[in-house]
Amino acid sequence: MIVRLRRHAAALSVVTAAVFAAMTLLEFFYFRSLSGGLPSLDLRFWGFSESEGFAWIAALGRPGAEIILVWHYLTFDLVFPALLSATLVSLILKAGDRLPRFAGLSETMRSVAALALVLPYTIADYAQNIVVARILADPPSAGARSMALASGLIVAKFAFLAVSVAVVATFVLAGLRSVRRSPATGDRKVR
Repeated sequence: MIVRLRRHAAALSVVTAAVFAAMTLLEFFYFRSLSGGLPSLDLRFWGFSESEGFAWIAALGRPGAEIILVWHYLTFDLVFPALLSATLVSLILKAGDRLPRFAGLSETMRSVAALALVLPYTIADYAQNIVVARILADPPSAGARSMALASGLIVAKFAFLAVSVAVVATFVLAGLRSVRRSPATGDRKVR
């Protein structure tokens, strides 16, 4: 069943891009105005210090924290990690169709391989969302451990995402290379 996602790679990519665009617009045109121009914790690719995390929370204030909690973590960020993960799995499977070794695997093995590459990102993203949502829901109870955990999970999320994107890019490039080779002789086709 997961292997069938490759048929929907284009549609999933378009929907994921649309949701990402909506989230980006909210971040730059609304959320940053609530925090005095400070970027959301989600966009700090290299993590953040405890003081930076608390500065963001303080700049938001209670009303700003509630708005971001509702309009980001309880709406878009409930859907986006799963949507992006499904898109990445579909792209891995679609690009893998052009690779003889990968395409030669059983459907189950291809599905397991794609899931194994993407699932760490999904888990890290949802875990990070839970931690940051808890911080936003009850800022006074947020301590150094919560901030450190959120920061670590954000770094892990982007690292795992980079791995998945690198695999997709590698598969696409390897697929293009294999298409240029002659199926019968292994020689490059004449252009």
